[in-house]
Amino acid sequence: MILHTAPRRPLRSQTAAAGTGASARPDTGARALAWSAHLWFAVAVAGQLLFAWYVAAVYGGALAQGDLAQWNKVMPRGYVAGDTAGNAAIGLHLLVAVVITVGGALQLLAPLRRLAPAFHRWNGRVYVLLAVASSLIGLYMVWCRGAVGGLAQHVGISGNAVLIVLCAVYAVHHARAGRIAQHRRWALRLFLAVSGVWFFRIGLMAWIVANRGPAGFDPVTFQGPFLSFLSFAQYLLPLALLELFARAQASGRPAARIAMSVAMLALSAATAAGVAAAAKILWLPHL
Repeated sequence: MILHTAPRRPLRSQTAAAGTGASARPDTGARALAWSAHLWFAVAVAGQLLFAWYVAAVYGGALAQGDLAQWNKVMPRGYVAGDTAGNAAIGLHLLVAVVITVGGALQLLAPLRRLAPAFHRWNGRVYVLLAVASSLIGLYMVWCRGAVGGLAQHVGISGNAVLIVLCAVYAVHHARAGRIAQHRRWALRLFLAVSGVWFFRIGLMAWIVANRGPAGFDPVTFQGPFLSFLSFAQYLLPLALLELFARAQASGRPAARIAMSVAMLALSAATAAGVAAAAKILWLPHL
């Protein structure tokens, strides 16, 4: 998968002494960092595919039955009678969420990229186009149609949308220029920014489980300091961790790589816990 943010460096130099013929031994820190990244990616993709299945089954099922009012059981103001444009925007936003969730996972698979480069290019184009479109629809939903939460949450969500567009532009720009390392870095940033809504859900559910109920916010008005924090943290925290990962990967210090590997293992456990909580509370009961 494409969790390498820069061209790989030799893990360890060949033995400098002349005539030894000894080959380089793999850097344990680099191996640990790579495997920890693979583990997190596997956990995240499994959770995202479960989320995509939930969206397709619940919202798509209501559409197939011709009863869009069922959307309101899981999304406040998901369906508003008489608001044709707004309801269409919600439906398109949900459809795009399913497509880009699956497409994003495929886009980061290195074996698929090597075996089917044409698919990678076209899937990437569709992914970028839909990610930008979904962001613009999200902005419309927040500021024009009305959304739950307070001003801080709306600003945080809007910041996520702006970052998605920015990351998409740079990912495409570097790809067209043939700067593959920079393209991959921005593609990873785009993937994490697009995943912000998913990070919000698993983060909120993990928080509720850890506190044995709502804490730091009012579940009726869906406002409070924790939700304001999470509206920004849902994308800023993953992006910050990606930068730390890239620095550890580029570092020649095994200790830095080992430390980041441990952090990635902890992040994998936290992500798994969030997915389990969201599945139990949000997703599986409606399937």
